[in-house]
Formats: sequence, C-alpha cells, structure tokens
Amino acid sequence: MESAALLTGSLGDTAVLAQAFRAVPNQVSGQASATSRRRYAIDPVRAMRGFRRLVADKEDTGQVFEIMSALSGRSIPNGYLRMLRTDEGGRQAYLGMELADRLDDEAWLAACPEGSVGAAYRDFRAARGFTAQGLAEESRKVADVEIDAAHPNGWYARRLRDVHDVWHVLTGYGTDALGEACVVAFSYPQTRSAGFAFIAAGAALEFEKLRKGHPYGRAILQAWRHGRRASWLPALDYEALLSEPLETARARLRIARPSFYEAVPQEARNGYRFDGETSGDPS
Repeated sequence: MESAALLTGSLGDTAVLAQAFRAVPNQVSGQASATSRRRYAIDPVRAMRGFRRLVADKEDTGQVFEIMSALSGRSIPNGYLRMLRTDEGGRQAYLGMELADRLDDEAWLAACPEGSVGAAYRDFRAARGFTAQGLAEESRKVADVEIDAAHPNGWYARRLRDVHDVWHVLTGYGTDALGEACVVAFSYPQTRSAGFAFIAAGAALEFEKLRKGHPYGRAILQAWRHGRRASWLPALDYEALLSEPLETARARLRIARPSFYEAVPQEARNGYRFDGETSGDPS
C-alpha cells in the first residue's frame, strides 16, 4: 500500500484504509526482524580470524570476546528469558545487580569465611592480579559489542562475563591454557553460545598436536560433560554462593571433580604457545 496514496485520500474506502493500517505493524515487524537477524547473525570468518590471533597470543583475552561476539547468535536473549523462568533468576533480574562491582568489593571479599567460595575466589584473584573490572575492560575492546547497553540482554551478557572467574573456582580449572579450554567447554552447555564450543574444540586440536600422551582431549570433553550435568549457574544468587563452603557448593550444584585435567602434570598444561610449538618440555 503506497503511503502517498494514503496521504492524498485517494483510497476513500474505509475497508481499504483499515487494511492499510493493519499492514503497518507487519511492515515494522519485518524491519525489526531484519535488524534482529543482523544483530544475531553468526560470523564464522570473523571467529576464525579471532581464533588465529588467540593461537598466536593466548594472553590476548580480547580475542575471546571477538569470537564470542561473532558466534553468540541468540544465546544471550534466550539465556535471559530462561533466567526469567526460574524463581531465583527472576529475582536476580529484578534486582539487576552489576556483579563486576560486587566482585571487586575488597571489603566484602575479605569478610568471606575461610573455605568458602568467596575465599577461594579472593585467593584466585590475588594470585593472578585479576579484577572483575579488568575483564570488563577487555570485553570493551570489541568494536561492536553491546555488553554495556542499558538493556536486559546487556545486563545478562555482563553477568556471564563477570562470573567467568567464579566458574574457574567452582570447577577447579586453573588459568593455564588447558584450564581455560576446559572452562569454556564447561560454559558451552551452560550458555549455549557456540563461541565457547568453537574455542574449546580449537584448543583441543592444538593440544593434540603435541602428541605427549596426556589426556588433553578427554579433559576438555569431560569439562563439557560436567557443564551439562551441573545445575544451571547463570541464575544463581552469587552473593549467597560466595559465602557458602566451596565443597558444599560443588556438591549442591553437581559440579564433579575434573579428574582428567588433574591427571595432566601442571607443567604440561601450558605446553604450547598456541603457535604449534612447545614452551619448554611439557612431557
């Protein structure tokens, strides 16, 4: 229906006008759908470029967010809607707490009792010089990222980003190359973001090139299985969780011991520089 015809009144028939007005929402919906398709489009070429940069420098955390942005698809809005369908998730969404701010509250972390998730997280950060805001800054290096948007989906994306190191603590995986690969493998069934699966699979292939006889691939596969079997972590009350004894939390959340990861000697967990060469002799 031509808008010019409507403006000049040449369509004097009421029924035709009604049909024209009914068509407007459909047109708007179609435009919105096209925008949505672009926003959630999968870009494997961009993901591969990001992975190659990560292979060259495993410390380039920004490339992880580049890959995630390229492959997340509809996992963020779908995850947020799933959160709303749970009692605790709905409560957390209503409260809208920014976890990066809370997790960087040194006084609050210092008050976490020994043996708790929070105490383990506090020690994890201190040993590595990590902060939640530091991870947030890395995420902002991706040009088209909407993670800071004043929108529920942006809030949910920030939540997933901010709990990454808490998940390290819960799962028992370190920040060596194998530990990071295992955490992202665990994260895939928890988030349904293909970016995690892509990184985990790529890392598994890089490790297998070493042919050292260590169960690298089995460790990563086990992490994925653990992520499937565990309770759904995005909707948790993280303030309460950090006060809980670590082993109690693991049992409650059905997070199993990473036996294959632990079977790999520590010196072999960083056995490559992501460029196909070994760093030292990780035998």
